Amino acid sequence: MLGIIIIVNLLAAIAAFYRVLKGPSVFDRIAAVDSIGIMFLVILVFMSYYFERQIFMDVALVYGLLLFIDILIMAKYFGKTGSESR
Repeated sequence: MLGIIIIVNLLAAIAAFYRVLKGPSVFDRIAAVDSIGIMFLVILVFMSYYFERQIFMDVALVYGLLLFIDILIMAKYFGKTGSESR
């Protein structure tokens, strides 16, 4: 059962990778990269459960934190507009 979930997750990541390559805007590409990261985070959590190894869960927690920080940095960098003259 977990194998099927992991395979479906990988197929969804491949579909999201298409959006990274052909995205019409930078924000679509950022959202697709974030989605792929979350999918791999879920795979790490399932691997932790399947192999009964706590280290995969620790890696998943750190990876999730880095994903969150990465999205904040990209949102700040790409979200700047020209009307910041207050």
